[in-house]
Formats: sequence, C-alpha cells, structure tokens
Amino acid sequence: MTDVGNRPAARRGVFSRRVSGILEPYYYVSPALVLIIAVMLMPLILGLSYAFRDIRILNPFSGGFVGLAHFQTLMHDSAFLGALINTAWWTFGSLFFQFTLGLVLALLLNRHFVGRRLVQALVFLPWAVPTFLSGLNWAWMFNPVVGPLPHWMVSLGIMETPFNILSDPDLAMWGPIVANIWFGIPFFAITLLAALQSIPGELYEAASIDGANTRQQFFSITIPFLAPTIAITLMLRTIWIANFADLIVVMTKGGPADSTQIVASYIFTQAFRRLDFGYASAIAAVLLVLLLAYALGVIALRRAMTHADS
Repeated sequence: MTDVGNRPAARRGVFSRRVSGILEPYYYVSPALVLIIAVMLMPLILGLSYAFRDIRILNPFSGGFVGLAHFQTLMHDSAFLGALINTAWWTFGSLFFQFTLGLVLALLLNRHFVGRRLVQALVFLPWAVPTFLSGLNWAWMFNPVVGPLPHWMVSLGIMETPFNILSDPDLAMWGPIVANIWFGIPFFAITLLAALQSIPGELYEAASIDGANTRQQFFSITIPFLAPTIAITLMLRTIWIANFADLIVVMTKGGPADSTQIVASYIFTQAFRRLDFGYASAIAAVLLVLLLAYALGVIALRRAMTHADS
C-alpha cells in the first residue's frame, strides 16, 4: 500500500526533474536575453510604434494613433524621394572609393618594409578621430578663405577661382563624400589586412614556381581568399554609410537646397528641427526595411555563390 501511495509523488519528481533539465540552459542565458530585450528590442519596437502615431513635441494634444497616414504622406514627399536618391549616391560613391583605396592600402601594408608598424598606426588614425571633429576639419579644408583645398584645386587647374563647393548644389555632395572616404578607408584596410595575413605564404611560393606572375597570383589566390571578407565588409559598410549622417549634418546640414540631404539626415531634420517624431519614425521604418532587404539579398547571393562553387 505504501509503494502504491508513493507512485504519484515519484512521477511528479521525475516530471519536475525533466522540466528543470529542459529549462536549465535558458536560466543561464536569461540575463543576456533580458539585456537584449531591454536594450535592443524595446527601443526598436517603441520607435516603430511611433511611426503609426502622431507624436509632435510642440503639440500637447498629439500622440494618437494615425495608422498609415505618415507612410501615405511619405509617398508624396518630394524631399524624401530626393533624399532617397542622394542616399544611393552618398552610399555607393563613398563605398567604392573606401573599398578600392582600402584594398590598395592593405596590399601595401602587407609588404615588409622599415617602419611598417608605425605606418600602420598612422594610417588607422582617421578611424579614431570623432566624426564631428572630422566634419568640422573637412568643412574648414573646403573653405575658400582659410582652407587649402580650393587653392590647391586652382593650382591644379580643376577650378578657375577658389570657391566653396559645399555651397554649390551640383558639387556639395562631394564634400561629405571626400570626408567619408578619408574616414572609412582604415576600416577596409584593417579588415582586409587581417584577411591577407591569414593567406598561407606557401601558396604564393608554389604559384611562383609554376610561373604565375603577380597579376595571376592576385586574381587566383588573393581575391578568392579575400572574397568572404569582402562580401561581409561591403554589406556592413553599406548599411553603416547609409545610416551615417554625422558628416553631412556637420558640414552642410543637408543643404544647399537639400542637395546633400540623405534619408538619415532627413530623419534628424524631421525629429530634432521640426520635432515631428511620428513622421521621422515612419521614415526610419522605411529605411530599416530597405536596408534589411539589401542585407538579406546580399546574404542570399553569397549563399547561392557558395553552393555554386561547391
């Protein structure tokens, strides 16, 4: 009788141990999950919820639900469409030169020469300078009165007379792009140099013995080894540049006549100058979807190429 009476309690004990065993891993990761939810997901959800609400700081009666009204306004907002085109120009113009010059720099720094470590440290300095300070410095560099660049361009025959390209709607975007190229080259140089140093030297020695010249070694050994790093760095850097409005805000404030206004700076303008957080959040939601689609497209393309190679 005693054994029969203890069976339910024994089964409950086994069940409790099984449940504890299943939940035990989640106990260990729960602090990290709580931190991710509090720091990453909650601000994201809150920001997305603003896109469907009328939140204007100077209007005490705002805050109500407006549905898709912000997105309908956005479709007819010519300033937003212009900012979208400028974002593509700003992103891919900066990315092309950052990657090309960063790859050249990484190849040079991968060679052995006297003082290489000192040169590496100096090359990486732009990455350590605060972006607002970089923007101020480059705005000063383009100033035709106190800056040297307009006078150098006159000496080279690029300009007839010194003037500030940041005040020309047709040329103003090149100012922040040049500053962004200077700022972003170290990122590609660092990552590509690390990938270059992981390539076994025996491969180059074997290729030399087989008679391959430098160009053939570059395209047959270097590029295939760098391909995964190039794909990831290009994807990450594209997203960062598209979201990166610091230099534009400091150097041109989106002007003249919105000629340098990108989506990220347009969000800043709507949120902190017009104090319309609801509309700014709708713009941010559209940018989020576009960048997410781009990232998923790159990942899918990379997987397809990997499967094709295998």
